[in-house]
Amino acid sequence: MEAAVWRSSRSVNGQRDLPEIGGTEQATGVVLRVMRDLGFAGRLWSMRKQYHFWPGDQGLDAWDVDRLIDLSRNLPAIAVDPGSIPEVDTAYWSTGPDEGLSVRDVIQHFMLIQEVDFAYPIILGPDGRVMDGMHRIARSLIDGRSSIEAVQFKALPDPDFRNCRPEDLPC
Repeated sequence: MEAAVWRSSRSVNGQRDLPEIGGTEQATGVVLRVMRDLGFAGRLWSMRKQYHFWPGDQGLDAWDVDRLIDLSRNLPAIAVDPGSIPEVDTAYWSTGPDEGLSVRDVIQHFMLIQEVDFAYPIILGPDGRVMDGMHRIARSLIDGRSSIEAVQFKALPDPDFRNCRPEDLPC
């Protein structure tokens, strides 16, 4: 039997963290069964669409996180103290200044924090703001890590959407 080839990829067909599987159909089936038995299959194949938001002129500007990953692919990695990241002490996941997180929201973020993959660096803007990776930062603090791998843009990429509303973006 020919062995299945597994190469992790940061972005494949617009999805994050999908494996590329090659080899015979039989070997692929073995890999998929192992993934299912280990509890990976559903999560890897259906990574949620993500955006980074920042206040714009008349609304929010949004960056597609898949595009940020592609743009940052060749940036040098740096070590960052997760406790030094200013957003850790803000209402980072709130949808607005007057809106807090519901218990359901907290549970959803807790589940995402449990499933982080430290193989991928967090992405920082030129000013040091977190553009991707807050769940990894939270997990690193929970685990007592003194550093987390990051990449940082020298110049801010143009947003994918300007003056938008999150509910209007593609899923």
